[in-house]
Amino acid sequence: MTEEKDYIGHRQRLKERFMRAHGQDMADYEFLEILLTLAIPRKDTKPLAKALIKEFGSLAAVLNADERVLMGFSGLKENSIFVFALVKEVALRMSWQNLKAAEQPIIADWDSMMDYCRMKLANKPREELMLIFLDAQLRVIGEEVQQRGTIDNVAIHPAEVVKSAVFHSAKNVIMLHNHPSNRITPSKADILVTQQIITALNSVGIKLQDHLIIGKSEYYSFRNEGLI
Repeated sequence: MTEEKDYIGHRQRLKERFMRAHGQDMADYEFLEILLTLAIPRKDTKPLAKALIKEFGSLAAVLNADERVLMGFSGLKENSIFVFALVKEVALRMSWQNLKAAEQPIIADWDSMMDYCRMKLANKPREELMLIFLDAQLRVIGEEVQQRGTIDNVAIHPAEVVKSAVFHSAKNVIMLHNHPSNRITPSKADILVTQQIITALNSVGIKLQDHLIIGKSEYYSFRNEGLI
């Protein structure tokens, strides 16, 4: 009974600390500890939270970890994995909705756009091709994950990119795909298909604004490197 009272009191103190400053003074493991209380209601979650941070390195790394890896971690069960997935999806959705609601061109808040792209793609185990559609004023109007590939390849078809851009009534497009290897230098095939897509989009009055390769910790911009 004393042990139960101790962790219940500790949880209440954590909640009070969070509410005072929305967690600004809290360590990653304390955030994780609070999340785990939602899935594990009758247990001290601090040891598990600390073990997860030690294993994965950060709160972001835990939330982005492959669900199969997390399921193999001692102490984690389906409820905890569900809470992690839910929190990550909420963050993604909020970030996307903020981008779409903005009235200024995307280049005015490029950092927020890149934060969203990293959350969306950086930790995917396989390559994915994503398109972000912009209007004539470079404001976000839509997105689409167009292709999912393998660990080191994703098919990019210029005709399909054009078809999607026209369907979304886009005047500008940002194309991006991830490299799970974290090597962000484009291949010759990446460079060639980018030029093909520029030509294909131009033929219907649409401009490719950039092609981004997303790694786990950095990204490569074709525009910044003079390739667009």
